[in-house]
Amino acid sequence: MAEKKVSLLKMILFTVCGIIVLDTFVAPAAIGVSSITIWVLTAILFFIPYGLVNAELGAAYPEDGGIFAWVKRAFGEMNATMVGWFYWVSIAFWMPAVFIAFSWWFQLAYAPEMSVFWGAAIAVCLCWAVVLIGIRGIELSVAVTNVAAILKVAVLMIFGGLGIAYGIKNGFANSFALREFIPSFEDALIFAPAIVYNLLGFELISSIAGDLEKPEKNIPKMTVMAGGMIAFLYVFGTFGILAATPATSVDPLDGFFYALQELCAVFGAAGPAVFKIVIGIALFTLMANMISWSMGGVEILAAADLEKRSPMLAHKNKKYGTHDYSYVFMGVIATLLIVLNFALSGNANDVFWTILSFSFVIFLLPYMWLFPAFAKLRFKDMKTPRPYKVPGGKFGVWLATVLGEIFIGLSIILLFTKGDLLYYLTLIIGTLLTAAYGFWLYRKDEHTIEK
Repeated sequence: MAEKKVSLLKMILFTVCGIIVLDTFVAPAAIGVSSITIWVLTAILFFIPYGLVNAELGAAYPEDGGIFAWVKRAFGEMNATMVGWFYWVSIAFWMPAVFIAFSWWFQLAYAPEMSVFWGAAIAVCLCWAVVLIGIRGIELSVAVTNVAAILKVAVLMIFGGLGIAYGIKNGFANSFALREFIPSFEDALIFAPAIVYNLLGFELISSIAGDLEKPEKNIPKMTVMAGGMIAFLYVFGTFGILAATPATSVDPLDGFFYALQELCAVFGAAGPAVFKIVIGIALFTLMANMISWSMGGVEILAAADLEKRSPMLAHKNKKYGTHDYSYVFMGVIATLLIVLNFALSGNANDVFWTILSFSFVIFLLPYMWLFPAFAKLRFKDMKTPRPYKVPGGKFGVWLATVLGEIFIGLSIILLFTKGDLLYYLTLIIGTLLTAAYGFWLYRKDEHTIEK
C-alpha cells in the first residue's frame, strides 16, 4: 500500500504552526501602534519575497532536505553541510528557551507556588516529549502541528476580537490616531529584524518534500495561502495587545501572558476561567512549535549524508526509520541548558540568555545562503523546469535576493549591538566553534572517500 502523502491543507497548517510563534511576537508592540506599520512593511519588503523564493525553489527542486538540497546545488557540499549543521544546532539551543517560557507561563496561570524543581521538570519532560514524537515519524509530527496551527489561528483571532470588544467596553489603551502609525527610523531599524525572526520557517515543509502531495504545484499554493494568513494574524494579534495594554507596559518577554489576562477582563467574572482555557491552548502550541522545527532540523541535517560524517547522528530507529539519535542528542543539549538555567540565579542567569542569543545567530546564518542560492540557481540552472517563478524576471530575482540578504544581515547585526564582553565573546567564539565543527563534518567525509 502506497504511503499517504501530506496534502495541501496539511502543508498550510504545518507552515502556519511553524512560523507563528506566540511567545515572541509581542515584543515589537512595546513601541506602540507604529509596530503595526512595521509589521506590514516587513511583510511587504521581506516576508513576501522570502515566501516567493521558497515557493520557486520548493516547486523546482522537490527533494528531501529543502534548504540543504538547494544550497548544495548552488554552492556545493561544503556550504550545504554548514547550513544543515547550523540549522540543527540552532534548534537544539532554542528548544530550552521555549520550554522555560512554558514552565513560567504554567506557573503564573495555574501553580503560583510551584517550586523551581517542578518548573525544571516540566521543561525537561516537554523536551523529551518532542524527541519521542519526532522519533515516531513525520505523520505524527504533522498531525500534532496541524492541530496546533488551528489553535494558533484561534488564539490570534481571539486576541484581535477581544481587542475590539475591550476598546468598545473600556476604551482603547493606546491611541490609534493616524499619526501614531508612523514609526521612527530607529524603531524600524531595531524592530524590523525582530519581526523577521517571527516570520521565518517557509522552508520547513520542503525538508520533507518527498512526503508531500504534488509539491511542484502545492508548495507555491501553500506559500500564498499560509503567508497571507500568517501576516494578517500577526497584525490582528498585535492590534489586540495594543487595544488592552499601554505600549509602555508591554513586557517583551511575558507580554503575551499579561495582555491576554487583560483582554479576558471583558468577560467579567468569567474572565479568569476563559483566560486559563486560552493560556492552556497557547501552552500546547509552544510544544507543537518545537515539534515542527525539530523535525525540520533533523530532516535537513539528515540530508547531509550523515552515514559518512557522523554515524551517531545518522543512526536510524529500527521501527520508525527516523534518525532517532539526532533527536536524542538534541534533547540532551536542551536538557543541559534547562538545568543550567534553573540551577543558576541572579546575574548568573544571564549566562543562559547569552547562550540563547548565540543560538539566534546560528539560527539566522543558514538564510544568508538561501537567497544567493536562489539567484544562482535561477541564472545558472536553465534545464530544471520551474512550475513557479518569482515574478519580475531578472529584476524580481535580484530584488528578492537583495532584500532578503539585507533583512537577515540586519537581524544578525542587531544581536551584536547590546551586551557585555562575555556576551560578545560567547557569540563570536560560539559561532566560530560551531562553524569549525560543521567544517570538520564535511572534511570527515572527504577523508572517508580518500581512504
